[in-house]
Amino acid sequence: MDDYLIGVLSNIGVISFIALSAYVLLLTGEISFGQQAFFAIGAYAAGIATALWGWPLAAAIVWGAAIGAGSAILVGVPTLRLHGLYFAIATLAFAEMVRILFELLRYQVLIDGEWVGPNGADGFRNIRYIFENDISSLQFMILIYAVLVATLSMFLLLERSRLGVIFRMIGEDETLAGLQGISVARHKVLAAGIGGALAGIGGGLYAHLTTYIEPRSFDVMLGVHSLAYGLIGGLGTAFGPLLGVLIDIGLLEAIRALAGYRMIIFGGLVAILLIIRPRGLLDEKLVHKIGRMWRLILPRGGRVKLGPSGEKI
Repeated sequence: MDDYLIGVLSNIGVISFIALSAYVLLLTGEISFGQQAFFAIGAYAAGIATALWGWPLAAAIVWGAAIGAGSAILVGVPTLRLHGLYFAIATLAFAEMVRILFELLRYQVLIDGEWVGPNGADGFRNIRYIFENDISSLQFMILIYAVLVATLSMFLLLERSRLGVIFRMIGEDETLAGLQGISVARHKVLAAGIGGALAGIGGGLYAHLTTYIEPRSFDVMLGVHSLAYGLIGGLGTAFGPLLGVLIDIGLLEAIRALAGYRMIIFGGLVAILLIIRPRGLLDEKLVHKIGRMWRLILPRGGRVKLGPSGEKI
């Protein structure tokens, strides 16, 4: 596998986390343009933990997720009282505030005769954990996808749990959900915390993948794309946002002939799909249909008749 393909696949895996973070809020009916803020927080927190404090990578990623979740909850408590456009604008304003704060952040430590750490608008260089520990690009890509598979497994459990049903009920009609005794505000804050943690994980992995981050990397377009991935891929399953990432990065960016027209094609695709498939390609109706077909097929090939002594018949 060549380095270019590894780079594209690694980027797809990392961006999938911010796409999933926006997807969680979309389930509850909220549109967030600010998930890039928690992605940035996770990136800086994890980068500082390994490069300046000497933490192992696993602890740094958990630290980035915790800081991302905590920040999202702190923001969610006041802003989730807002609805629709007001909430979207509030999240965008918060994300821009975070980006500006990182442009002002200077926290450097002298390591081996070289200053390491965030240096305002000049960015944060020398996040070299994977090189210092002889982790190859392929090995780090495998690590990214291992974490992503674990995250998707969590989503599969969530979608079959009472909490997942509550999230979708709130997204369909939060007034009706409230009348049924569901604490809408508390569950929305919980969804915000989960989304912040996912973005924080992605940010931590991104910082160590690129070894260099700067505030400009976490601009509004990253937030718009993270939201659009779910709208394109579909809100019927957690695989929907991943499909959106594959279409954008895996197809439009990887095909070099289309790279110059990526934003035009992607924007047009979003506009068309919002008209013809408002819930995305993998919407709830299609996912239910696929699940029903799978249940019809599975018993025929999966059942094995056993005799009285346990032998196959």
